[in-house]
Amino acid sequence: MAEAKPGMRKPVFTKVDQLRPGTSGHTLIVKVVSSKMVLQKGRPDGPQVRQMRIAECLVGDETGMIVFTARNEQVDLMKPDTTVILRNAKIDMFKGSMRLAVDKWGRVEVSEPASFTVKEDNNLSLVEYELVNVVEE
Repeated sequence: MAEAKPGMRKPVFTKVDQLRPGTSGHTLIVKVVSSKMVLQKGRPDGPQVRQMRIAECLVGDETGMIVFTARNEQVDLMKPDTTVILRNAKIDMFKGSMRLAVDKWGRVEVSEPASFTVKEDNNLSLVEYELVNVVEE
């Protein structure tokens, strides 16, 4: 076990059912339930051929599930039944529902298979949040 560097905090793992709109900095261990490619486009006209790939993955733990938006190389890691650690994940809102995402400040790591069973009857991405605009008088 490596000595923790001073100032390095041990990550506090968040459970899926603790995720709330507008929050970030989550570290979660989740299992990939399913993954479907929603966008795959390359720009061959650019200086470097860059493929943009986005997949919507259903991920979850023993408390619930949420849609995780995987981008580019993250797509390759998000295979059904894989257990992954999402570090520094954030909640994006998409059409009023929560989506989990990991941007360039976070990472997706494949980990040891988790022992939990995903609670599939609690899909947080099916909960609609109404955006309330507070008007200052």
